[in-house]
Amino acid sequence: MPQKKHIILLTILLSGFFGVTSIAQARDFDISEICNDCVVEKFAECGGFLEGATVAPDGTLWVVDLLSGNLLSVDDSGECTVEGNTGGQPNGAKHHRDGRLFIADKVRGILEFDPQTKEVSQVVNMYKNELIRGFNDLVFDSNGGFYFTEPYGSGALEPIGRVFYVPPGGNNANMVLVSGGMAFPNGIALSPNEINLYVGEYARKRITSLPSLSSQDVFDTSFVKAHTEGGIGPDGMAVDAEGNIYQAIFQGGQVSVFDPNGYHYGKIWLPEDAGTFVTNVAFDGNWLYITEASQGVIWRVRTNNAGHLLWHQR
Repeated sequence: MPQKKHIILLTILLSGFFGVTSIAQARDFDISEICNDCVVEKFAECGGFLEGATVAPDGTLWVVDLLSGNLLSVDDSGECTVEGNTGGQPNGAKHHRDGRLFIADKVRGILEFDPQTKEVSQVVNMYKNELIRGFNDLVFDSNGGFYFTEPYGSGALEPIGRVFYVPPGGNNANMVLVSGGMAFPNGIALSPNEINLYVGEYARKRITSLPSLSSQDVFDTSFVKAHTEGGIGPDGMAVDAEGNIYQAIFQGGQVSVFDPNGYHYGKIWLPEDAGTFVTNVAFDGNWLYITEASQGVIWRVRTNNAGHLLWHQR
Protein backbone atom coordinates (compact mmCIF):
# COMPACT_ATOMS: atom_id res chain seq x y z
CA MET A 1 0.00 0.00 0.00
CA PRO A 2 2.79 2.56 0.73
CA GLN A 3 4.11 2.00 -2.79
CA LYS A 4 0.66 2.73 -4.27
CA LYS A 5 0.43 5.97 -2.27
CA HIS A 6 3.82 7.03 -3.60
CA ILE A 7 2.69 6.41 -7.19
CA ILE A 8 -0.49 8.48 -6.66
CA LEU A 9 1.53 11.32 -5.13
CA LEU A 10 4.05 11.28 -7.99
CA THR A 11 1.22 11.39 -10.54
CA ILE A 12 -0.30 14.44 -8.86
CA LEU A 13 3.06 16.20 -8.71
CA LEU A 14 3.82 15.53 -12.36
CA SER A 15 0.38 16.72 -13.41
CA GLY A 16 1.10 20.01 -11.70
CA PHE A 17 4.52 20.35 -13.33
CA PHE A 18 3.05 19.97 -16.80
CA GLY A 19 0.12 22.33 -16.44
CA VAL A 20 -2.61 19.73 -15.89
CA THR A 21 -4.88 20.76 -13.06
CA SER A 22 -6.77 17.48 -12.67
CA ILE A 23 -6.31 13.86 -13.61
CA ALA A 24 -8.55 13.01 -16.57
CA GLN A 25 -11.02 10.25 -15.84
CA ALA A 26 -10.95 7.28 -18.19
CA ARG A 27 -13.85 7.83 -20.57
CA ASP A 28 -14.79 7.98 -24.22
CA PHE A 29 -14.48 11.40 -25.87
CA ASP A 30 -16.98 12.23 -28.58
CA ILE A 31 -17.18 15.21 -30.93
CA SER A 32 -20.90 15.59 -30.12
CA GLU A 33 -19.80 17.05 -26.78
CA ILE A 34 -18.26 19.89 -28.76
CA CYS A 35 -20.95 20.69 -31.32
CA ASN A 36 -23.87 18.21 -31.12
CA ASP A 37 -24.38 17.11 -34.77
CA CYS A 38 -21.40 19.27 -35.90
CA VAL A 39 -22.96 20.08 -39.28
CA VAL A 40 -21.13 23.03 -40.85
CA GLU A 41 -22.82 25.64 -43.00
CA LYS A 42 -21.43 27.81 -45.79
CA PHE A 43 -21.14 31.39 -44.58
CA ALA A 44 -19.32 33.27 -47.36
CA GLU A 45 -17.56 32.79 -50.70
CA CYS A 46 -14.80 35.37 -50.91
CA GLY A 47 -12.53 33.56 -53.38
CA GLY A 48 -8.76 33.49 -53.09
CA PHE A 49 -6.47 31.50 -50.81
CA LEU A 50 -8.17 32.41 -47.54
CA GLU A 51 -6.21 32.53 -44.29
CA GLY A 52 -6.00 34.56 -41.10
CA ALA A 53 -9.59 34.51 -39.81
CA THR A 54 -10.03 37.01 -36.97
CA VAL A 55 -12.99 38.84 -35.44
CA ALA A 56 -12.58 42.60 -34.96
CA PRO A 57 -13.49 44.40 -31.72
CA ASP A 58 -16.78 45.46 -33.37
CA GLY A 59 -17.64 41.82 -34.15
CA THR A 60 -16.83 41.90 -37.87
CA LEU A 61 -15.08 38.85 -39.31
CA TRP A 62 -11.90 39.51 -41.31
CA VAL A 63 -9.83 37.18 -43.48
CA VAL A 64 -6.74 37.56 -45.68
CA ASP A 65 -5.91 36.23 -49.13
CA LEU A 66 -2.38 34.83 -49.38
CA LEU A 67 -2.26 35.02 -53.18
CA SER A 68 -3.62 38.51 -53.87
CA GLY A 69 -2.48 40.20 -50.66
CA ASN A 70 -6.02 41.40 -49.99
CA LEU A 71 -7.43 42.08 -46.53
CA LEU A 72 -11.18 41.45 -46.44
CA SER A 73 -14.04 42.13 -44.04
CA VAL A 74 -17.11 39.91 -44.11
CA ASP A 75 -20.48 41.23 -42.95
CA ASP A 76 -23.31 39.28 -41.31
CA SER A 77 -24.82 38.43 -44.69
CA GLY A 78 -21.56 36.89 -45.91
CA GLU A 79 -20.62 39.73 -48.25
CA CYS A 80 -16.85 40.10 -48.64
CA THR A 81 -15.29 43.55 -49.01
CA VAL A 82 -11.65 44.26 -49.84
CA GLU A 83 -10.44 46.76 -47.23
CA GLY A 84 -6.77 46.92 -48.15
CA ASN A 85 -3.74 45.08 -49.49
CA THR A 86 -0.37 44.26 -47.92
CA GLY A 87 1.57 44.21 -51.18
CA GLY A 88 2.86 40.82 -50.09
CA GLN A 89 1.51 37.42 -49.01
CA PRO A 90 -0.55 37.65 -45.81
CA ASN A 91 -0.74 34.39 -43.85
CA GLY A 92 -2.13 35.07 -40.38
CA ALA A 93 -3.90 37.98 -38.72
CA LYS A 94 -5.13 39.16 -35.31
CA HIS A 95 -6.75 42.38 -34.19
CA HIS A 96 -5.25 44.81 -31.73
CA ARG A 97 -7.49 46.18 -28.99
CA ASP A 98 -7.52 49.59 -30.71
CA GLY A 99 -8.93 48.09 -33.93
CA ARG A 100 -5.72 47.85 -35.95
CA LEU A 101 -5.21 44.60 -37.83
CA PHE A 102 -1.80 42.96 -37.31
CA ILE A 103 -0.79 40.67 -40.16
CA ALA A 104 1.89 37.99 -40.44
CA ASP A 105 2.89 38.49 -44.07
CA LYS A 106 5.10 35.75 -45.48
CA VAL A 107 7.40 38.10 -47.36
CA ARG A 108 7.01 41.53 -45.73
CA GLY A 109 7.04 40.74 -42.01
CA ILE A 110 4.60 41.63 -39.26
CA LEU A 111 2.49 44.48 -40.59
CA GLU A 112 -0.23 46.66 -39.13
CA PHE A 113 -3.26 47.90 -41.06
CA ASP A 114 -5.34 50.87 -39.94
CA PRO A 115 -8.98 50.30 -41.04
CA GLN A 116 -9.65 54.03 -40.88
CA THR A 117 -6.74 55.38 -42.93
CA LYS A 118 -6.20 52.16 -44.94
CA GLU A 119 -2.46 52.53 -44.32
CA VAL A 120 -0.14 49.53 -44.00
CA SER A 121 3.09 49.84 -42.03
CA GLN A 122 5.80 47.40 -41.00
CA VAL A 123 6.23 46.42 -37.34
CA VAL A 124 9.08 43.86 -37.45
CA ASN A 125 10.96 41.94 -40.12
CA MET A 126 14.43 41.17 -38.67
CA TYR A 127 16.05 39.44 -35.72
CA LYS A 128 19.58 40.57 -34.80
CA ASN A 129 20.27 41.92 -38.30
CA GLU A 130 18.96 38.69 -39.85
CA LEU A 131 15.90 38.77 -42.07
CA ILE A 132 13.17 36.44 -40.78
CA ARG A 133 12.61 33.48 -43.12
CA GLY A 134 8.90 34.12 -43.69
CA PHE A 135 6.10 34.87 -41.23
CA ASN A 136 3.01 32.71 -40.71
CA ASP A 137 0.74 33.37 -37.71
CA LEU A 138 0.52 35.40 -34.51
CA VAL A 139 -1.37 35.76 -31.22
CA PHE A 140 -1.53 38.61 -28.68
CA ASP A 141 -1.12 38.08 -24.93
CA SER A 142 -2.84 40.04 -22.16
CA ASN A 143 -0.03 42.59 -22.06
CA GLY A 144 -0.54 43.56 -25.69
CA GLY A 145 2.64 41.88 -26.92
CA PHE A 146 2.45 39.09 -29.47
CA TYR A 147 4.02 35.76 -30.38
CA PHE A 148 4.56 34.77 -34.02
CA THR A 149 5.79 31.75 -35.98
CA GLU A 150 8.59 31.54 -38.54
CA PRO A 151 8.20 28.23 -40.43
CA TYR A 152 9.74 28.78 -43.85
CA GLY A 153 12.93 26.90 -44.66
CA SER A 154 12.13 24.25 -42.05
CA GLY A 155 10.58 20.79 -42.37
CA ALA A 156 10.40 17.33 -40.88
CA LEU A 157 14.06 16.62 -41.76
CA GLU A 158 15.26 20.16 -41.11
CA PRO A 159 13.60 21.46 -37.93
CA ILE A 160 14.93 25.01 -37.91
CA GLY A 161 11.61 26.83 -37.51
CA ARG A 162 11.30 29.39 -34.72
CA VAL A 163 8.81 31.20 -32.49
CA PHE A 164 9.37 34.82 -31.43
CA TYR A 165 7.81 37.32 -29.03
CA VAL A 166 7.47 41.06 -29.61
CA PRO A 167 6.67 43.06 -26.44
CA PRO A 168 4.00 45.79 -26.44
CA GLY A 169 5.04 48.56 -28.80
CA GLY A 170 8.11 46.52 -29.71
CA ASN A 171 10.24 46.43 -32.82
CA ASN A 172 13.18 44.54 -34.32
CA ALA A 173 15.50 45.67 -31.53
CA ASN A 174 13.66 44.06 -28.61
CA MET A 175 12.25 40.94 -30.27
CA VAL A 176 12.73 37.78 -28.15
CA LEU A 177 13.47 34.28 -29.47
CA VAL A 178 11.12 31.91 -27.62
CA SER A 179 12.01 28.60 -29.27
CA GLY A 180 13.93 27.12 -32.16
CA GLY A 181 14.24 23.57 -33.47
CA MET A 182 10.67 23.35 -34.77
CA ALA A 183 9.43 21.58 -37.90
CA PHE A 184 7.42 24.23 -39.77
CA PRO A 185 5.70 25.96 -36.84
CA ASN A 186 2.39 27.13 -38.25
CA GLY A 187 -0.68 28.13 -36.20
CA ILE A 188 -0.22 29.52 -32.70
CA ALA A 189 -2.50 30.08 -29.69
CA LEU A 190 -2.34 30.63 -25.93
CA SER A 191 -4.09 28.56 -23.27
CA PRO A 192 -6.76 30.58 -21.39
CA ASN A 193 -4.37 31.11 -18.44
CA GLU A 194 -1.61 32.09 -20.92
CA ILE A 195 0.89 29.72 -19.30
CA ASN A 196 1.05 27.39 -22.31
CA LEU A 197 1.82 28.50 -25.85
CA TYR A 198 0.44 26.03 -28.40
CA VAL A 199 2.18 25.71 -31.77
CA GLY A 200 1.00 23.54 -34.64
CA GLU A 201 4.08 21.81 -36.03
CA TYR A 202 2.83 21.27 -39.56
CA ALA A 203 5.68 19.02 -40.71
CA ARG A 204 5.45 16.71 -37.67
CA LYS A 205 1.66 16.41 -37.43
CA ARG A 206 1.60 17.54 -33.82
CA ILE A 207 0.66 20.33 -31.45
CA THR A 208 3.61 21.31 -29.28
CA SER A 209 3.18 23.18 -26.00
CA LEU A 210 5.85 25.71 -25.04
CA PRO A 211 6.12 27.59 -21.73
CA SER A 212 5.01 31.13 -22.45
CA LEU A 213 7.08 34.04 -21.22
CA SER A 214 4.43 34.51 -18.50
CA SER A 215 5.25 31.14 -16.96
CA GLN A 216 6.99 31.41 -13.60
CA ASP A 217 7.19 27.67 -12.83
CA VAL A 218 10.71 26.26 -13.18
CA PHE A 219 9.20 22.87 -14.03
CA ASP A 220 7.32 24.18 -17.09
CA THR A 221 8.85 22.70 -20.21
CA SER A 222 8.07 22.08 -23.87
CA PHE A 223 6.13 18.90 -24.64
CA VAL A 224 3.95 17.34 -27.31
CA LYS A 225 0.34 18.19 -26.47
CA ALA A 226 -1.33 16.07 -29.14
CA HIS A 227 -0.79 14.37 -32.48
CA THR A 228 -2.95 15.07 -35.51
CA GLU A 229 -3.84 12.77 -38.39
CA GLY A 230 -4.83 13.18 -42.00
CA GLY A 231 -3.87 15.83 -44.51
CA ILE A 232 -0.38 17.29 -44.37
CA GLY A 233 -0.46 18.82 -40.93
CA PRO A 234 -1.89 21.36 -38.49
CA ASP A 235 -2.45 24.92 -39.67
CA GLY A 236 -4.24 27.68 -37.70
CA MET A 237 -5.87 27.04 -34.33
CA ALA A 238 -8.21 28.52 -31.73
CA VAL A 239 -9.12 27.78 -28.10
CA ASP A 240 -12.53 27.82 -26.47
CA ALA A 241 -13.47 29.09 -23.00
CA GLU A 242 -12.92 25.62 -21.50
CA GLY A 243 -9.42 25.36 -22.95
CA ASN A 244 -10.28 22.91 -25.74
CA ILE A 245 -8.07 23.27 -28.84
CA TYR A 246 -9.59 23.53 -32.33
CA GLN A 247 -6.93 22.64 -34.89
CA ALA A 248 -7.34 23.25 -38.64
CA ILE A 249 -5.86 20.39 -40.68
CA PHE A 250 -4.50 21.51 -44.05
CA GLN A 251 -5.51 19.19 -46.92
CA GLY A 252 -7.44 17.19 -44.32
CA GLY A 253 -10.87 18.76 -44.85
CA GLN A 254 -11.45 18.98 -41.11
CA VAL A 255 -10.90 20.64 -37.77
CA SER A 256 -9.61 18.33 -35.03
CA VAL A 257 -10.63 19.11 -31.46
CA PHE A 258 -8.60 18.23 -28.35
CA ASP A 259 -9.41 18.71 -24.68
CA PRO A 260 -7.03 20.72 -22.43
CA ASN A 261 -5.13 17.53 -21.57
CA GLY A 262 -4.62 16.56 -25.22
CA TYR A 263 -7.38 13.94 -25.48
CA HIS A 264 -9.01 13.83 -28.92
CA TYR A 265 -12.73 14.61 -29.03
CA GLY A 266 -12.90 13.97 -32.77
CA LYS A 267 -13.19 15.90 -36.03
CA ILE A 268 -15.48 18.55 -37.44
CA TRP A 269 -15.70 17.66 -41.14
CA LEU A 270 -16.40 19.95 -44.05
CA PRO A 271 -18.93 18.59 -46.60
CA GLU A 272 -17.73 16.11 -49.21
CA ASP A 273 -17.97 18.68 -52.01
CA ALA A 274 -15.96 21.26 -50.05
CA GLY A 275 -12.25 21.73 -50.49
CA THR A 276 -9.77 20.13 -48.12
CA PHE A 277 -7.40 23.10 -47.64
CA VAL A 278 -8.58 24.01 -44.13
CA THR A 279 -6.28 26.84 -43.09
CA ASN A 280 -7.66 28.71 -40.10
CA VAL A 281 -10.35 28.97 -37.45
CA ALA A 282 -11.71 31.83 -35.33
CA PHE A 283 -14.44 32.15 -32.71
CA ASP A 284 -17.21 34.72 -32.50
CA GLY A 285 -19.12 33.64 -29.41
CA ASN A 286 -20.36 30.12 -30.09
CA TRP A 287 -19.74 30.34 -33.83
CA LEU A 288 -16.53 28.76 -35.08
CA TYR A 289 -15.53 30.17 -38.47
CA ILE A 290 -13.40 27.96 -40.73
CA THR A 291 -11.45 29.14 -43.79
CA GLU A 292 -10.95 26.78 -46.73
CA ALA A 293 -8.37 28.00 -49.24
CA SER A 294 -8.75 25.87 -52.37
CA GLN A 295 -12.30 27.18 -53.01
CA GLY A 296 -12.06 30.46 -51.12
CA VAL A 297 -14.99 29.64 -48.82
CA ILE A 298 -15.70 30.46 -45.18
CA TRP A 299 -17.67 27.81 -43.30
CA ARG A 300 -19.04 27.95 -39.78
CA VAL A 301 -20.38 25.63 -37.10
CA ARG A 302 -22.13 26.35 -33.80
CA THR A 303 -20.25 24.98 -30.79
CA ASN A 304 -21.46 24.18 -27.30
CA ASN A 305 -18.69 26.26 -25.71
CA ALA A 306 -18.01 29.87 -26.62
CA GLY A 307 -14.55 30.77 -27.77
CA HIS A 308 -11.97 31.98 -25.30
CA LEU A 309 -12.01 35.77 -25.45
CA LEU A 310 -8.83 37.07 -27.02
CA TRP A 311 -7.05 40.15 -25.68
CA HIS A 312 -8.84 42.55 -28.02
CA GLN A 313 -12.27 41.09 -27.13
CA ARG A 314 -12.04 41.59 -23.36
